[in-house]
Amino acid sequence: MSQHEAAVSSSVFFTQKEEMPMKISRFKWALSAAALAMSASAFAAPPTPAMISNACAGCHGTNGASAGPSMPSLAGHNKESIVTAMKKFKSGERPGTVMGRLAKGYSDADFVAMADFFSKQKFHATSQALDAAKVARGKSLEEESCSRCHMESGKEGKDDSPIMASQWLPYLEIQMNQYLSGHRKMPEKMAEKVKPLSKQDLDALLHFYASVK
Repeated sequence: MSQHEAAVSSSVFFTQKEEMPMKISRFKWALSAAALAMSASAFAAPPTPAMISNACAGCHGTNGASAGPSMPSLAGHNKESIVTAMKKFKSGERPGTVMGRLAKGYSDADFVAMADFFSKQKFHATSQALDAAKVARGKSLEEESCSRCHMESGKEGKDDSPIMASQWLPYLEIQMNQYLSGHRKMPEKMAEKVKPLSKQDLDALLHFYASVK
């Protein structure tokens, strides 16, 4: 081998030797970066109830205070009523074109987190035009017909009974029509109370609940 060839060979050898530590160093750095990323992901804080519930604001209003007449307020609802409703939407037991699809994207744990968040929000009182005569008649019927489950004039719900007080009248009418048409299954305890009432009585009751502040 000529001196020139030996020099070239030696140069290549030393260059390769110099590159090896650099490659190892880069590999170690990449490995460390990946480990840090995995560690950060593993210890990332889980979404809070407020974060999970944020998606509901588009329809049910900020913190569950609805501004839309066909949408219920969720603020102040008891936990069980929200969890039960969401499970029924998810299973298809309760009809809901939009809610049925949305509910399928959440777990039972998510439903509990949502319920926990909304149950802690301040009760939302709506301002809406109502028939005073119907409100008065509804008030006279409420104690006998509904107060065992929809307590405090509808501000509280027993077990999984929802809040009725200050809900938008159009929303209450939509839900009652779904019950009466059979589109939505009426709970037995509710059916016992509703059966003796006329449509005028039911209309008056809905006006009363919508009026409660």
